[in-house]
Amino acid sequence: MKKWLIAILIIVMVFSAFAVKITIWTSEAQAPILTKLADEFKSIYGIEVEVVQVNFGDIKSKFLTAAPAGEGADIIVGAHDWVGELAANGLLEPIPFLPEKEQYLPTPLEAFTYNGKLYGIPYAFDGPALVYNKDYVEEPPKTFDELIELAKQIQDEYEGEVRGLVYDFKNFYFSSFAIFGYGGYVFGEKDGKINVKDIGLANEGAIKGLSLIKRLVDEGILESGDNYNVMDGLFKDGQAAMIINGPWAVPGWREAGIDFGVAPIPDLEPGVHPKPFFGAQGFMVNAKSPNKLYAIEFLTKFIATKDIMYRIYLADPRVPSRKDLLPMVDDVTRAFAEFLGNYGLPMPNVPEMAGVWGAMGDAISKALDQGIPVEQALKEAVDTILAGIK
Repeated sequence: MKKWLIAILIIVMVFSAFAVKITIWTSEAQAPILTKLADEFKSIYGIEVEVVQVNFGDIKSKFLTAAPAGEGADIIVGAHDWVGELAANGLLEPIPFLPEKEQYLPTPLEAFTYNGKLYGIPYAFDGPALVYNKDYVEEPPKTFDELIELAKQIQDEYEGEVRGLVYDFKNFYFSSFAIFGYGGYVFGEKDGKINVKDIGLANEGAIKGLSLIKRLVDEGILESGDNYNVMDGLFKDGQAAMIINGPWAVPGWREAGIDFGVAPIPDLEPGVHPKPFFGAQGFMVNAKSPNKLYAIEFLTKFIATKDIMYRIYLADPRVPSRKDLLPMVDDVTRAFAEFLGNYGLPMPNVPEMAGVWGAMGDAISKALDQGIPVEQALKEAVDTILAGIK
């Protein structure tokens, strides 16, 4: 008998002897499938798993209150950018061993890694790519020069009734692809750890990236009033040929009857790939829980298997984190996965990231709306971020 099977049997006997119950906090998106899986786990191993639905926005705050006392959930399902704060407070247990780790895309694993340790098992990740309406775009552009030329052609042909490209460009999350693609970065690393005092958001690459976005504004492709709702509405109404958005919006496009395709965000210039932000979702273990070892076994031996991960995908169709699931998903999901898996960057999972969003949003608005030089706007943003860290 294989050693791992013997180990599972021993664990099952221990579970049964002490009547362990594992509690999971999750949002409404995952609660139904996890409840089914919990029932199956109990029928096989005799171990009860209670799934508690909590509003996504409340999971982290409730966990921060309950976990230090060894209370609350044994496992939480949430976003990778919670990891830094929770791990720094000693509330997350590292995952000591992840079976079939080689089957995971490296970027979601990186997202749940903090100071060299894996603190969660990712099941999905998502971020922006180029989405186009096939009524206007036969072949998606490969470079930004091609995108600009195509966007202008569409706007001219339809006399401004159809936008060539629109996206939420003043949102740092959506414009990060250009800043990072040219070599900008949020925080540097030192000895394998994030160095929050090393900020690369005003370096030569960041300036070049934001200047590319400014070119789109200067050439009349992007407009000052563009935001997420404008982009989403125009695309659903068939009045935008191309947008930059993520897989979370796919159901809305399908409901609107749009014949759309998904492609990589074009190269910034030949050979210079965009690097957009992405977020990952996964399972994390309460380090203060008396059941943490059992929780880890439940995740690594049951939840993290290919078949179970596929069932989670079917119930909550986000881009899966396992490579071996990609042949089993639809073409749209696969397109997002291949682009983000190759070029995406996880949002930094440290608490200091909280001060970056507003500062960079202000910098983009100053440079693209108020006429402040790109260099000055970015330098002011870095100064603001550093002041907040101090």
